[in-house]
Amino acid sequence: MGPPSSSGFYVSRAVALLLAGLVAALLLALTILAAFYGHCARVPPSALPGLGDSEAECSPPRRQKPTPTPTPSSAGELAVTTTPRDERPPGPWDHLRLPPWLLPLHYDLELWPLLRPDELPARSLLFYGRVNITVRCTMATVRLLLHSLFQDCEGAEVRGPLSPGTGNTTVGRVPVDKVWFALDTEYMVLELGESLQPGSSYELQLSFSGVVFEDLKEGLFFSVYTDQGERRVLIASQLEPTFARFVFPCFDEPALKATFNITIIHHPSYVALSNMPKLGQSEKEDVNGSKWTVTTFSTTPHMPTYLVAFVICDYDHVNRTERGKEIRIWARKDAIASGNADFALNITGPTFSFLEDLFNISYSLPKTDIIALPSFDNHAMENWGLMVFDESVLLLDPKDQLTEKKTLIANIVSHEIAHQWFGNLVTMNWWNNVWLKEGFASYFEYEVINYFHPKFPRNEVFFSNILHHVLREDHALVTRALAMKVENFKTSEIEELFDIFAYSKGASMARMLSSFLNKHLFVSALKSYLKTFSYSNAEQDDLWRHFQMAIDDQSTVILPATIKNIMDSWTHQSGFPVITLNVSTGIMKQEPFYLEKVKNQTLLTNNGTWIVPILWIKNGTTQSLVWLDQSSKVFPEMQVSDSDRDWVILNLNMTGYYRVNYDKLGWKKLNQLLEKDPKAIPIIHRLQLIDDAFFLSKNNYIEIETALELTKYLAEEDEIIVWHTVLANLVTKDLVSDVKNSDLYPLLKKYLLKRLNSIWNIYVTIIRENVLVLQHDYLALISLEKLFGTVCWLGLEDCLQLSKELFTKWVDHPENEIPYPIKEVVLCYGIALGSDKEWDILLNIYTNTTKEEEKFQLAYAMSCSKDPWILNRYMEYAISASPFTSNETNIIEVVAASDIGWYVAKDFLVNNLQAVSKRYGTQSLINLIYTIGRAITTDIQIEELEQFFNNMLEEDQRIKVHTKLQTIKNENLKNKERRDRMAEWLRRNT
Repeated sequence: MGPPSSSGFYVSRAVALLLAGLVAALLLALTILAAFYGHCARVPPSALPGLGDSEAECSPPRRQKPTPTPTPSSAGELAVTTTPRDERPPGPWDHLRLPPWLLPLHYDLELWPLLRPDELPARSLLFYGRVNITVRCTMATVRLLLHSLFQDCEGAEVRGPLSPGTGNTTVGRVPVDKVWFALDTEYMVLELGESLQPGSSYELQLSFSGVVFEDLKEGLFFSVYTDQGERRVLIASQLEPTFARFVFPCFDEPALKATFNITIIHHPSYVALSNMPKLGQSEKEDVNGSKWTVTTFSTTPHMPTYLVAFVICDYDHVNRTERGKEIRIWARKDAIASGNADFALNITGPTFSFLEDLFNISYSLPKTDIIALPSFDNHAMENWGLMVFDESVLLLDPKDQLTEKKTLIANIVSHEIAHQWFGNLVTMNWWNNVWLKEGFASYFEYEVINYFHPKFPRNEVFFSNILHHVLREDHALVTRALAMKVENFKTSEIEELFDIFAYSKGASMARMLSSFLNKHLFVSALKSYLKTFSYSNAEQDDLWRHFQMAIDDQSTVILPATIKNIMDSWTHQSGFPVITLNVSTGIMKQEPFYLEKVKNQTLLTNNGTWIVPILWIKNGTTQSLVWLDQSSKVFPEMQVSDSDRDWVILNLNMTGYYRVNYDKLGWKKLNQLLEKDPKAIPIIHRLQLIDDAFFLSKNNYIEIETALELTKYLAEEDEIIVWHTVLANLVTKDLVSDVKNSDLYPLLKKYLLKRLNSIWNIYVTIIRENVLVLQHDYLALISLEKLFGTVCWLGLEDCLQLSKELFTKWVDHPENEIPYPIKEVVLCYGIALGSDKEWDILLNIYTNTTKEEEKFQLAYAMSCSKDPWILNRYMEYAISASPFTSNETNIIEVVAASDIGWYVAKDFLVNNLQAVSKRYGTQSLINLIYTIGRAITTDIQIEELEQFFNNMLEEDQRIKVHTKLQTIKNENLKNKERRDRMAEWLRRNT
């Protein structure tokens, strides 16, 4: 699947609002499904209320089935039941993994969704299917188990044993006595009248039906969208990780690879797409005389079920040929006509060619289709030959020159193409090693960008997009190991493995491995691994074995242990180490990182030591690699003298997955160097020093004053990405919400504005004179909003006036677009500095726009008003009137997030709590409690807040809210102590 996020390292307010809206929509969908499946969780679709005998939502159209399905005897003789766990004997159906009795070899799969362009479905539509699965029996058995969920089995036969060498003609038939479903473990069970014989092959012939839901994004789903002014619908699939079983009975585990012949029956006005090129088309009639198109596709390579893909759509495409293989980008006809698919098309072919040359392995399929769906929760999916994208991360308006979107699209396209080797060609044996595909795909997306753009700031971008995030999430006591030894996961637990660790920690492991070996050795080992396991499966130890083979074949790189021992120390335990260097003695030690470390906390976990590669620089010169392979070790070469020119920085280019701490002298030396000659320290290490110091101070490894000392030099800092890191650590969200009520704000304002003057003048001049010069400056594009927003928040008149000027020009003449990187800030301050006139203009724009991203930007901007009566009116509109009734953004929560809005929202809730709860739902109300309670510091405040909301909550929700509020209170008390110390330091240094 696509990376969780690759567009920058601090989520903007608009994105936060977007995510909030998506979560709310998802919760609504899950609520509907919970109600629906609450009736059918233990029964196949034939037993669902209304399926086939009433006009319920999921009933099929009142037509006869489009085709008869073969059954071993009359329909009444095939017993199909569902057996709950407490009503069946113990057996293999109770286990979470399939028994090893059968190996699938080939699937002949036919699907017939009843989708017509003149009948837009309501919430669901019916589909029919047939699958013939050729299997080889490895152990004698009278039971067949395969995965199937929410399907109605309408016929089941077992033919065989098949005669080898005669086109697999059958010599018999095995009776099927009974078919039943174990839905808690998602199995279909066939009880046979006689035993299958080891070494023989058989063909399972199954016919079935199921339901396609709207936008569920699991199995088959349909999406309704607008194109060329008309409402249209398409069907697509998402089968990873365990959703193939939602579509057809199958052996739904990644190691059970097979070949597939796929047939899709569809309305003639639609195009059908699948993994392979179209083989042929024919026409057939259903019993009502309606004509349908039958599209067949060529046979796939051996692949797992999760990579099977189907699309039925009325799209257009652009295409090109790369090394003799066709590449097509499919999208809405409006988007194709506007050239929105051209950028993706132009980068796809060269990316394939680069990776083919790098690995010396050609792309396996004869074509690649990439389709842009109107919405797709996973961002992207690497299906072999038919990749699926959300259109927001694939399509680019040619006029869109001033966003980081080009880099985002290039990253995600590169990620999915890298999967054609890592995941598709070589698949992990089981989901506990999902990082083998997601981690390496995430790593190579950056290698692709670096190859095509050699001047791209690779280290700073990797830090910004990958390392910064994952190091804030990973710690010893809570998070999971990257490669988990347990294999018996529930399906819900498998989905949870696609997390920031699989992607970002996995990418960081690959990057660290490449750095302490060398690029040639790294790629050589991967070539061997990919070639050996092509069309097969591998485990983590297989990868390490090929790295060890490459290392053993040369004598330049010498390691302190086997590659397995080194890398297992990182992948088999959670968290990461903090490396502390005493520059006076040269003693280096490691310890696990803990959130809010307390004394002797290392005794609380069984984490062992890591085998840590230490790349480092001394006095500006890169030094030889050393290894910290025990809890502490002495490195005399790392001692420094009293000279101002003697200094050490560990973790060259931040390629190691750890944070670095120094003794007081080490920090002092670096601080002195920053003040005297900041450019002597590379940009990536100025980022590193700031980020490590503030993060370690927040978690009790060093004093906050040590981190603050590193900011004294900032008047000389002209790199906006460094400023971004400084401001992200100093001007945090909670500080922005509440700091104006404390002594810290005026001190921080005076201290920062004095140092921001130079960097502000650089970028305000660019904004005023020619902002388009930034279109290729990715670091500026992801950093400018934080810089601009902070300077305005600090009250610099030049920033406020520029915001008002840009806002007014845009309102008067919409063609004068606000530069995208600062649009949110400008809209916010345009409202904050304006009156109800400006507010009403934004409301009118909000009402008339159809762009979701713009709606979220405007919803946030309208909450920036400083007039309580405007904010009160805004919330009244939100709970009672159009245009907000269909928007899932919780306007009350958005208003409450600001300093003035907090008081207004609190008063508003006194009289409107029931209406707010009805409008946004209980879960959204709980989020609102946390927003309102963000400043609490006493138990009395918690009690007052709970009494106010308790009547709206269930008992379990009250307990959860109480625990969360206690956590907020404790955090606030700690933050108050931290802020008091910051204020005292600022008094001394302002």
